[in-house]
Amino acid sequence: MALTRKDFIKKSCLYCGAGIFCLAGGSILLSACSPPEEMADKNHEDQPAAWQPGYAALAANGKLAEKVEQFYQVFEHCKLCPRQCGVNRNAGERGFCQAPKNAVVYSHQPHFGEELPLVGNNGSGTIFFSNCNLRCVFCQNYPIAHHGWGSEASDEEVAEMMLNLQNNGCHNVNLVTPTHVLPNIVGATKIAFEKGLEIPLCYNTSGYEEAEIIRMLDGIVDIYLPDFKFMDGEKAERFNLARAHDYPEKTKEAIIEMHRQVGDLVTDESGIAKSGLMIRHLVMPNRVSNPKDFAYWVAENLSKDTYVNIMSQYRVEFEAFEYEEIARAITSEEYVEAMEWAKEAGLTNLDERSLAQLDLHRRSLD
Repeated sequence: MALTRKDFIKKSCLYCGAGIFCLAGGSILLSACSPPEEMADKNHEDQPAAWQPGYAALAANGKLAEKVEQFYQVFEHCKLCPRQCGVNRNAGERGFCQAPKNAVVYSHQPHFGEELPLVGNNGSGTIFFSNCNLRCVFCQNYPIAHHGWGSEASDEEVAEMMLNLQNNGCHNVNLVTPTHVLPNIVGATKIAFEKGLEIPLCYNTSGYEEAEIIRMLDGIVDIYLPDFKFMDGEKAERFNLARAHDYPEKTKEAIIEMHRQVGDLVTDESGIAKSGLMIRHLVMPNRVSNPKDFAYWVAENLSKDTYVNIMSQYRVEFEAFEYEEIARAITSEEYVEAMEWAKEAGLTNLDERSLAQLDLHRRSLD
């Protein structure tokens, strides 16, 4: 019977079905393997199981290649996101996101501005994909997300980017705005794994996802990093260029599925993220993002130990100047109240930089 992803990670160790090589008195001996449980009792009581990314387990039982095929089939009548455009991406048709069949990549490099468990000492290995299925009016990356700046890259080229980031010591491959290029990403992951990729995959998304598609990702993604921008459908519709009124509903469904797959954040002994869910929530002026409802939703529907980053870096960008409610920076009062609501809701794993920002904003109010 095939191992589940969790069982694979738990039981992975120096074991094979053929035998164990050992050196004794200058001779190489071959002995029959004991079952993993017996080996743990006899020889490995103090040795933790070797960590492996989820996609390694899928590759081991032949499922990763099947996933690649399944995702490219979705391209034929594209329903990767809630837009449900239905265009044939394999034939070159383009939907709302305006993405072609090949991924369009703006840049790839170590990034030191992400959450600390992702950054570590060597940075998070970000690949910025161009275009977007959401397109907020306050987008801070609008040349990439709205205008599609970047260059087309084959799956093989994306795989080389992944390996390059790993070779540079990055702790993960951080896939930024991945939703509309999932077939390309899964195909690239298979190619990169066959060439030695072994670091976690981080799915860095706006949150506007189809839960059915996220379920297809089960076992491929190690770390989910969704935004949860709006708790109110009217606000989501107002501040999105294509009126994404269903954003709250879709994001809730997707994040619940993400948490089901990977659970709360797990780090190694150095504090580097290996797997789990991390959620971002951007505080906006005039309580537009509704941080109180966000905090209580996480506490009541996921886990109070969920890693949450309450972000203070809202800037008036792109077309935000045209909307009075969001045409200014947030105040210290607005950020402090958002963080207080997170604590009031019982959230226990708040981002360290968020806590540092809380101290700064509190001091500014004294």
